Amino acid sequence: MVDILHRIGVQGRTPHDVYTALATRDGLAGWWTEKTKGESAIGEVIVFTFDEDGVEIGTIGMLVRELVPDQLVKWEVVDGPAEWIGTTVTFEIRQDGDYTIVLFAHAGWAEPVEFMHHCSTKWATFLLSLRSLVGTGTGLPAPHDVKISNWH
Repeated sequence: MVDILHRIGVQGRTPHDVYTALATRDGLAGWWTEKTKGESAIGEVIVFTFDEDGVEIGTIGMLVRELVPDQLVKWEVVDGPAEWIGTTVTFEIRQDGDYTIVLFAHAGWAEPVEFMHHCSTKWATFLLSLRSLVGTGTGLPAPHDVKISNWH
């Protein structure tokens, strides 16, 4: 098994600010994709839909596994790309001086296929969108996200 790992810091914001962006539908729609449905509650599935030029290119279903206020958000992928099914997505949150740190992991990939390389870069762009949303109030969720290739 292989994992995608990233770390970002948001200066001058609290773990609660970051947790709110990760653990609420409105927060998620503000940095990952505007088309976010469902409730962020343990045992519930959040559905994320992605469009390109007005055409749906994919949907991902995340089962909420853990929510620890201001510390942790963990999902299990239950619908989406075949390579994602059964993997987990975890956001660990902690304070470090004037920064709130997010340790991100998309864990449990069967092998490092080319799609994983693409997803690693896309996760990085979306984590920067998260940082922007928390830091400035404005993120770059899909369909306004940074485009990196024509993968779909």
